[in-house]
Amino acid sequence: MTTQNVLQIAVKAADDKKALNIVALDMREVSGVMDTLVVMEAMNARQIDAIVDNITEAIKKDGGEIHGVEGVGADGWVLIDLIDVVINVMTHDSRLTYSLEKLWHDAPDIDVDKWLTV
Repeated sequence: MTTQNVLQIAVKAADDKKALNIVALDMREVSGVMDTLVVMEAMNARQIDAIVDNITEAIKKDGGEIHGVEGVGADGWVLIDLIDVVINVMTHDSRLTYSLEKLWHDAPDIDVDKWLTV
């Protein structure tokens, strides 16, 4: 499964559970650890858990590999390591606190709007 396929599956699965403000960054030129970083918001811990579950189930269903899941929704941030794609599901406050997009501001955006429902 290609990085693009993993990204598409993950974004669609997150969108199905109403994830907010989904941003994907192309990390190939700025990080040796991952190809794509995804950051998204959830309204609360319960929604974080639902988004994480839906993403991991969709990836497994399509034969993708989940390297690990770190964190719990109650803490406001869960990271899903899909090897080349790393997904961060965060509450709005956690996203503001850690400012991952600002940290990696040199990484170009990847357009994920084509996979989102309107």
